[in-house]
Amino acid sequence: MAVTLDARLLDILACPSDDHAPLAVGTPDDPEADVLTCTECGRQYPVSDGIPVLLLDEAVEPSGQGEG
Repeated sequence: MAVTLDARLLDILACPSDDHAPLAVGTPDDPEADVLTCTECGRQYPVSDGIPVLLLDEAVEPSGQGEG
């Protein structure tokens, strides 16, 4: 199931890491995934019951960095 967020909300959401880059829906491999992916660092943030969980501790590191 794909993430469905209001376009205006998606425009203002940003990665909570130091670069504060915009987020994209899904992953590069799965645009239907229930995550938001940072366009700069590649961290993936889960979306639970339609609510983005923008916590660095909850993020999945991109492949090749950390445990992936």
